Amino acid sequence: MHLNISNTFNKELPKDSNTENSRREVFNATHSVVSPKKPSNPSIVHVSEEMISQIGLQLSDSKSQSFLDVFSGSKIYESTEPYAMAYAGHQFGNWAGQLGDGRAINLFEVEHQQKRWALQLKGAGETPYSRQGDGLAVLRSSIREYLCSEAMHHLGVPTTRALSLMLSGDQVLRDVMYNGNPAYEKGAIVCRVAPSFIRFGNFELFASRQDYVNLKHLVDYTIKYFYPELGKPSKETYIKFFESVASKILDMIIHWQRVGFVHGVMNTDNMSILGLTIDYGPYGWLEGFDYGWTPNTTDAQNKRYRYGNQPNIGLWNLLQLANALYPLVEEAKPFEDILNQYQEDFENKSLDMMRSKLGLDIKLKEDKYLISDLEECLLLSETDMTIFFRLLSDFKRGNSEHGVEVVKESFYVPNDIKDTVLDQWKVWFQSYDQRLEKELLKDNQRKTRMDLVNPKYVLRNYMAQLAIDAADKEDYSLVSELFELLKKPYNEQPENSKWFAKRPDWAIHKVGCSMLSCSS
Repeated sequence: MHLNISNTFNKELPKDSNTENSRREVFNATHSVVSPKKPSNPSIVHVSEEMISQIGLQLSDSKSQSFLDVFSGSKIYESTEPYAMAYAGHQFGNWAGQLGDGRAINLFEVEHQQKRWALQLKGAGETPYSRQGDGLAVLRSSIREYLCSEAMHHLGVPTTRALSLMLSGDQVLRDVMYNGNPAYEKGAIVCRVAPSFIRFGNFELFASRQDYVNLKHLVDYTIKYFYPELGKPSKETYIKFFESVASKILDMIIHWQRVGFVHGVMNTDNMSILGLTIDYGPYGWLEGFDYGWTPNTTDAQNKRYRYGNQPNIGLWNLLQLANALYPLVEEAKPFEDILNQYQEDFENKSLDMMRSKLGLDIKLKEDKYLISDLEECLLLSETDMTIFFRLLSDFKRGNSEHGVEVVKESFYVPNDIKDTVLDQWKVWFQSYDQRLEKELLKDNQRKTRMDLVNPKYVLRNYMAQLAIDAADKEDYSLVSELFELLKKPYNEQPENSKWFAKRPDWAIHKVGCSMLSCSS
């Protein structure tokens, strides 16, 4: 197995002078050198053929002993120096101070076909930033991350990727619901892949300590490798950098809203500087359309990271990044202008996104009322978001009286759709029908467009849980089946139609299907 190693982060940025792997505050450094914990009996559960080729390997390499050794953390790849990143962050709106890679160890960077990839093991042991944790991960959470990061990519959502999923052969103690009932679970390791894992919190750490020398060093490095089009470092470049990050974050969140994804832990240490979905912990997919839903047990009371609040949290997090970058610019107005533009752009992009979901090509001012009325209807009775929008593409102009029939399979309680609720739906379909009359596209053309933005298949919580339950019994076939299914989420795939279904009743209150903790 040969990789084209091209390390930059741990070569060009300052490392921790203390090489002990002990919990501590780390100063004047972007990272600490640390070696993965050797697993007792590693084995491969699944590998992504696409990502194998992306980093310059052949499929045959994934069957080699060296692949197993390196991506399980058993051996360190020659001439490389693994490390854990130092960063800080705001957690649930409160300053948390130093955080860092508590259960992630960065192996190295590779270059292939003019692309740079950083490879990172999640669950490979403790680091100086592990705090009270053991740095390990369990199969349950690892399956969720492995499947979801790849599923999100194929949905067209900016995301980190995954190369491999392995068992460590060790048992890991976890209290899954934080209720005093810990149990041993199978240990696992995911190899995560992204151009970079730098987060907002990396910048916040230096700014909070008034270490502006290293703050500038890190910003300049980030621009050099990931925003080179912005030019050489200067105050103007730093403002452009913030503007680019803000645009990427907004685009990511608009995609989340489009497919019904809820991140669950939008802390600033979980916000990628590249605008990628990062850190798949207690995430979830909207089943019943609900602006107030969050999958995170820790957030159950305040619902800070609920579906409908994600754009606002993106803005709040960007404000924290602006505060961190301010010392390099020393002017508030450029940042304020960009944050104000974010709010304006969100309104416009969100409206355009909803138009695309409804198959509206022409932009009319009154569209926002049609969309608002639809959202009211979706909240009248529990309605499956994914199924509703996918079925809506089958609606034919001039058939508003049959509109409810077209989408009836999306209702969880069909008997609710009667009387005033049914009347409200009928009124909306009449409005939608009239609006479609102003469009130039034929029904079949509209359907084609709608089906490109409204997925038929997403990684529903119960689907992931089924794969987890089977994997606990050493049956990994569902992991493979779902991995393949989610590569083509917009395709009909009639052979897989069983997955185009509402959440089953058994999953309503089952752990892992409805609510998840931060250890999920």
